[in-house]
Amino acid sequence: MTPQDAHATIAIASLAALADGQQDATERARIAEAATALGLPDAEQVMAQVESGALTLPMIAANLTTPDARQVAYDTAAAVCHASGWINPNESAFLRELASTLGASAEHSESVVATVNRFTSDHQAPHTAVASALDEHILDQAIMTAALEILPDSLANLGILPLQLRLVHHIGQQHGQQLDASQVKDLAATLGLGAAAQVLESMVRRTVGGLGGGLLRGVLGGMLGGTAGAAAGIASGAAVTFAATYALGHAANEYYAKGRQLSTSDLKALFARFRSEADTIFPRVEARIRAKASGTSLDSILR
Repeated sequence: MTPQDAHATIAIASLAALADGQQDATERARIAEAATALGLPDAEQVMAQVESGALTLPMIAANLTTPDARQVAYDTAAAVCHASGWINPNESAFLRELASTLGASAEHSESVVATVNRFTSDHQAPHTAVASALDEHILDQAIMTAALEILPDSLANLGILPLQLRLVHHIGQQHGQQLDASQVKDLAATLGLGAAAQVLESMVRRTVGGLGGGLLRGVLGGMLGGTAGAAAGIASGAAVTFAATYALGHAANEYYAKGRQLSTSDLKALFARFRSEADTIFPRVEARIRAKASGTSLDSILR
């Protein structure tokens, strides 16, 4: 990816963050981290230009030099729009406009977004393995999210955050906690998890190859520890996602078991400990992950 392409990608990501009329701190942080990973040092300047109206979508799109760069820009925008786990109508309209401007079909991407939104909004969907021990439930969900990494669809990662948020909500319920969506998202965000980070990392790893390691370290803020140093590719992406989901589940379990009294530093220390534990477990479950992903789709995994 050339510096020109990187600049245009971050500018489009900034437009995506403004699509619903507001750009929160999490979105800005993710855009800045992605810019750093792409070798673009002036993310704040690019965001300021977009916010001032100096850069319009047609102007920015014209600077993308290759089909791969246009695909990266579109997927980055989709990831930013999905930072909260849900894409609202204004964001969907922006993505349709973006697809049209880039000369790309939005049909497939809209189908992915609709599938994830449908899953996210279905509050009555039954939890899998409710009768099983929480340890088994956490392992099952970690395997499911890792399976999304292996699917060939570059936007399949949009399903990871909803699965992780549902896992946290389910664990809280098991401990008698009445949680709303914002509380669940806040816990995930405290541990560095978010749709934009996950999808951007995977998208760049799949599309731009060598930049994957930079995004693993940059977009995810170093939370992945030793796993981030693993060989690039889909297998390492599955290991990263497995570890993050496994650690999130177990950290949430202890957090809610202790009545939400743990400090942020203690919670992050728990997450790091369970992440290291997950690194040792992954080789034993990799075959199960591949079997889960084999011959399946985003929709069937979410179901």
